[in-house]
Amino acid sequence: MNILGISAFYHDSAAALVRDGRIIAAAQEERFTRKKHDSGFPMHAIHYCMAEAGLGKDELDAVAFYDKPLTKFGRVVQTYFGVAPRGLRPFMMALPIWVKQKLWIPLQIEKALLGSGIRMPDRLYFAEHHESHAASAFFPSPYKSAAILTVDGVGEWATSSMGRGEGNRVEILKELRFPHSLGLLYSAFTYFTGFKVNSGEYKLMGLAPYGAPKYVDAILDNLVELCEDGSFRLNLSYFGYLDGLTMTNARFSELFDGPPRAPETEITQREMDLARSIQAVTEQIVMRMARAVQRLTGETRLCLAGGVGLNCVANGRVLREGPFEDLWIQPAAGDAGGAVGAALVVWHRVEGQPRDADEVNDRMNGGYLGPSFSDE
Repeated sequence: MNILGISAFYHDSAAALVRDGRIIAAAQEERFTRKKHDSGFPMHAIHYCMAEAGLGKDELDAVAFYDKPLTKFGRVVQTYFGVAPRGLRPFMMALPIWVKQKLWIPLQIEKALLGSGIRMPDRLYFAEHHESHAASAFFPSPYKSAAILTVDGVGEWATSSMGRGEGNRVEILKELRFPHSLGLLYSAFTYFTGFKVNSGEYKLMGLAPYGAPKYVDAILDNLVELCEDGSFRLNLSYFGYLDGLTMTNARFSELFDGPPRAPETEITQREMDLARSIQAVTEQIVMRMARAVQRLTGETRLCLAGGVGLNCVANGRVLREGPFEDLWIQPAAGDAGGAVGAALVVWHRVEGQPRDADEVNDRMNGGYLGPSFSDE
């Protein structure tokens, strides 16, 4: 059975081809278009995956999309109306994109495939966003059973989830919901320090070693309320992503000694200290989540995915100090990996097919699932 997984229309569009449970190929669209974090339909990646699998134009059996657009649109509408009238302007800016594109994803997929001469299969599936992340974390892992932690900005409603995988099953046991999000908290500091949201978070992480954690108390006292169960709540009066066009607002600027750094201007010690401080808080939250999911599942191994799963410094602390004996992280932990997860959801959950795990080798081929080139 040939299953095409697709992630598209938000950021990090990608495609993956799963044949009888084996990941044959996977690639991010940006690698072909040279547009960083390309959000367009991943037609180049799809063509590569099908060619790598040796598939003809009519040999796809199913297509799987990595989240549920209608559920996500419901969240967008509910959020903007919940803060009305303040949220009217961002809602009116977002609405045309939804009306023209994101509400018609089944049609977009069929149209794009047919336009390239590929027959649209009869079966089209939509997995939930964090289900795709969880599937991408556990199903390719070496483990027969493991705890699962997914952490990112936001999917439909969930911003993080705790679950357990065993055999060919993934179960989400608990989730934290929008607007309380570790990914959005980190992205708020990405924006405030002058980097691009959903792109420059790695720069913020790389900046952290040059600073001192002088703002940690300010963050914990004003922005974040930590809970014993690994969850947390954000003080939304400091953020702008609910009802404005920026991640932070004037109160945030007042708390952190001035306005956001303008992009491409000089990086000062303040930005270094902010980076170090939010990194320390992020590590503290991730460690709490890791301990909570271990208590919840009793498992000794952890599988991790979601955009925050790309924070390798936090991951290192989980490995060294956490309650788990071993850790496996989906190499494409962000939304691109959702294409792999969605396809595997269809194979294991929808088709009920078994999964073979040997406790040693993963199924990601070292992450080398895209085009290869000779030295010449």
